[in-house]
Amino acid sequence: MKFGIGQAPARVEDQRFITGEGRYASDAHAKGELQAFALRSPFAHARFRIGDVATARAMPGVALILTGADVAGLGSLPCQAPQKNIDGSKMPLPAYPVLPRDTVRHVGEAVAFIVAASVEQARDAAEAIEIQWESLAVAADLATARAPGAALVHAEATGNLAFETLLGDRKATDAVFAKAHRVVGLDLVNNRVVANYLETRSVLVEPRAEQLTLTLGSQGSHDIRDTLANEILKVPPENIRVITPDVGGGFGTKIFFYREYALAAEAARRLQKPVRWVSERSEHFLACTQGRDNLTHAEMALDAKGRFLGMRVRLDANLGAYLSQFAPFIPWVGSTMLTGCYDIPVGYTHIRGFYSHSVPVDAYRGAGRPEAAYTVERLVDFIADEIGMDRIALRKLNLIKPRQMPYKTPTKRVYDTGEFGAHMARAMEISDWKGFPKRLKAAKKAGLIRGIGLGVYIEACGGGSAEPAYVGLEKDGTITLRIGTQSTGQGHQTAYAQLVAEHLDLPLSKIVVKQGDTRDTPTGGGTGGSRSIPVGGAAVSLAAENLAKSLKKLASNPLEAAESDLEIADGAVRIAGTDRRISFAELANLPMAKKSALNQTGSFKPPEATYPNGTHVAEVEIDPDTGETRIVNYVIVDDFGVTLNPTLLAGQIHGGVAQGIGQALIENFVTDENGQILTASFLDYAMPRAENLPSFRFETRNVRSTTNILGVKGAGEAGTIGAAPAVMNAVVDALRREKGIRHIDMPATAQKIWKVLRA
Repeated sequence: MKFGIGQAPARVEDQRFITGEGRYASDAHAKGELQAFALRSPFAHARFRIGDVATARAMPGVALILTGADVAGLGSLPCQAPQKNIDGSKMPLPAYPVLPRDTVRHVGEAVAFIVAASVEQARDAAEAIEIQWESLAVAADLATARAPGAALVHAEATGNLAFETLLGDRKATDAVFAKAHRVVGLDLVNNRVVANYLETRSVLVEPRAEQLTLTLGSQGSHDIRDTLANEILKVPPENIRVITPDVGGGFGTKIFFYREYALAAEAARRLQKPVRWVSERSEHFLACTQGRDNLTHAEMALDAKGRFLGMRVRLDANLGAYLSQFAPFIPWVGSTMLTGCYDIPVGYTHIRGFYSHSVPVDAYRGAGRPEAAYTVERLVDFIADEIGMDRIALRKLNLIKPRQMPYKTPTKRVYDTGEFGAHMARAMEISDWKGFPKRLKAAKKAGLIRGIGLGVYIEACGGGSAEPAYVGLEKDGTITLRIGTQSTGQGHQTAYAQLVAEHLDLPLSKIVVKQGDTRDTPTGGGTGGSRSIPVGGAAVSLAAENLAKSLKKLASNPLEAAESDLEIADGAVRIAGTDRRISFAELANLPMAKKSALNQTGSFKPPEATYPNGTHVAEVEIDPDTGETRIVNYVIVDDFGVTLNPTLLAGQIHGGVAQGIGQALIENFVTDENGQILTASFLDYAMPRAENLPSFRFETRNVRSTTNILGVKGAGEAGTIGAAPAVMNAVVDALRREKGIRHIDMPATAQKIWKVLRA
């Protein structure tokens, strides 16, 4: 197959993008549309009372002003993943209102929604709204929120504790620790990050009687539709149509339902006019879910030889002011991977989720698994230093061996395949690990501090519920694929077309991939957890295979041949070994070509997750005069089971690594004690640039997955998962060699390193 699995055709969607023909949500307009603006709180915690609104409502161009009292009849934003407490009780679920009526709980929380003929008029009206504020005590961060006597975010959450749960076997683990030769522990900060995708959020709502059509950027239009219909407006889902056009990045944050979608829908419903809201970048820092933000204490029990006997972790997660859609699930699912690639017989994680007066936290690329990989890999390096053992020798001693597969972890994850020691060895070979002393000597001569580190990771992804795909042959001989996942820049149009081409042998230009419109596709699970290719791709492959069989059956009569004698080649069905053929277009136009024969469905429900894994090696140089870190070498060797498209895969890995490097070295989210965000724009919040990134050397060492019919293992988040531990282990290696510094928390900014070197 010229375009099938393993091939690397150019991305078919890129011509549109590079010529400016991409169509994003903010490009959508409707005749007679009104513009919306959200008035936001300047306080992290305050009681408020909205006074005179009549003056603002009477201002030029103003069509509607919504306050908490006006939308009190709407439902709350849902938390769809509550956790049970250790005692089996349910966690309290405080309301997450579309607009608060009298109390705000984080800076930037919307308190009013103004709709006018122009954004400028809406802004002017917002300034005319009288609000009386009474500031209240603030617990702005996790450390403050969990401290005794902290200001409460919600009255029903004593001590700001949202939930407390346990994963693993505490009794057995504590018994192992009690008898261990040695116990080594480490405290870690997994810093909060802002998911700064290229395209900010926006929504256009067009009403037609009881029907509403929303155009917005999302990671799954069906989930947005169902949440708005079932949870907020309480209307039948068929009354809502959601269209997601091209999307400029998502990273988890565009999965979720946000207040502005509900407010724009309610405004359009009341006014019976189109309403459009577009977020500014500064609003993104205030109104979109953020990621990570954990405080962790991890311990390992060891025998006299350095073998791992057990692991226990205390993980406190900041959930922010409200429970976002999957927020309580993220620290739990991440904790299922805390033992990483190591043969650790027993373990447990004590997980606590806390409210704080901050922007809500939810899934961000990797969703718990980067936090887990960082925890175990930093701990392993720290253990090696503590017991005086080479860090590679310690890993070799404790890595799970291929002969142990399938391997069941203490958290009941079952790894089906993986050769961890082999890809670690390969990554060390490519990076010339053995030649590091020579490079270290040269760096010292140049007055620089040099270090090398690695991270061996494994993650779980590509599982979950079934995903259907719908494939049809059109009258002109082209193929149309409809599927409910959503590309946010990954290249789905190319990847899915390749899977269709694998069975129908067409050029990619003759395969049309449609996503994002709930009217076109009956159902869809969206994109998240690296599931689009492992789950959606498997469904596409099955649907295309079913269509190939159906077309052979249809062609058997005009070709006067048995189905077993037919093959598909070059967009036609032909008798094998002959030139007798009938094209797809001719088939589609046959009188007996019923719709059922030209359209087929495939669905795949994964029996288990897939477990991509790999090794990242980073080598850094630090300028002791400035504290600036430069990555001088970066090597990745990954196991993704089967590679669908090497070019698309490399792009995903490069992007993920860039985000991991950003968290490790650059992205520093800062608030003051009053909850004011001091890094609420690109003037203050640093993002990784080309100058911060090395030239990556990437290759695969694949071992086919046994839990996926394509053999693939999800790859969309893997780069992010392996990057931070590799980079931070390299930074600490450099600091340890220079000053005996054994740990530094992320982000290891130039300022932080400069201060540590002079401490």
